Amino acid sequence: MQTNQQLTLPKMGCGTWAWGNRLLWGYDQSMDNELQNVFNLCVANGVTLFDTGDSYGTGKLNGRSEMLLGQFSQEYKGANQDNICIATKLAAYPWRWGREAMIYAGAASAQRLGKNVDLVQMHWSTANYLPWQEWGLLDGLADLYEQGKVKGVGLSNYGPKRLLKVHKRFSDRGVPITTLQVQYSLLSTYPVTELGVKEVCDELGIKLIAYSPLALGIFTGKYSENGSFPPGLRNLVFRQILPGIRPLLSCLKAVAESRNKTMSQVAINWCICKGTIPIPGAKNQAQAEQNIGALGWELDSGEVAELDKAAASTDKKMVQNIFQTK
Repeated sequence: MQTNQQLTLPKMGCGTWAWGNRLLWGYDQSMDNELQNVFNLCVANGVTLFDTGDSYGTGKLNGRSEMLLGQFSQEYKGANQDNICIATKLAAYPWRWGREAMIYAGAASAQRLGKNVDLVQMHWSTANYLPWQEWGLLDGLADLYEQGKVKGVGLSNYGPKRLLKVHKRFSDRGVPITTLQVQYSLLSTYPVTELGVKEVCDELGIKLIAYSPLALGIFTGKYSENGSFPPGLRNLVFRQILPGIRPLLSCLKAVAESRNKTMSQVAINWCICKGTIPIPGAKNQAQAEQNIGALGWELDSGEVAELDKAAASTDKKMVQNIFQTK
């Protein structure tokens, strides 16, 4: 077994799932320069964790998100360049069977990135629908670590019961689990408040990553039930959710105004105060600047309690990821 380098995770990251979704809905090559600028801005300001997945992009754009991140990280020269951490998630596609499939997938991601993956993650568990497929893929994930091809291994959309089983299997091989990703925001507290995944992660020394901390953009303040709605599937989601979360949005806005911050910055900071690493998406410099503005300060305990109370009293919650296990 090769010796692995120590993986150090920064406090906040940028989730390239936003880039991935853009690729799915219609990629424009002219975006590349703008996304390079977004990447540069983030790294220069100390945001050095970038999360992506090998499923982001379809058809001829297959793996495009990883390619872009690899290109951006190689071209960036400046502050914090040695701290850049590229994390990718390997999809549990139905045609991926056995540990060799995961080793091959990891090698393909590394080729697209132009470097070894820093943090490789299982994108989702198949325990809910194909439990016999999962262990082979997880064994392949552990193989990547043992072979020194990745610095760290993580999971995504796992609940505490399933996490404990995987942790036991990995521990028997001497493979640490570095991170766990779950959908977590003021509108999606289920993994923490109901499943109790944070407590288990703390016990095991696993860092919890919060994806979709802005609830698909609801907490940006750009949308209201009487105003404009985003296109696509989010249109339907927002129409269903917004009328039931007025108290939460009012509370979020009040805290933001008292802090001279934006609603999105408060929502991201709330995730940080909860001991997670939020990974908000950023498709342009304005969004990146908004995200960066969530760093360097903290909500006080009273503000966190106010937001917690408002979140608990909402009639609507964000739809949970169908792959989330218990």
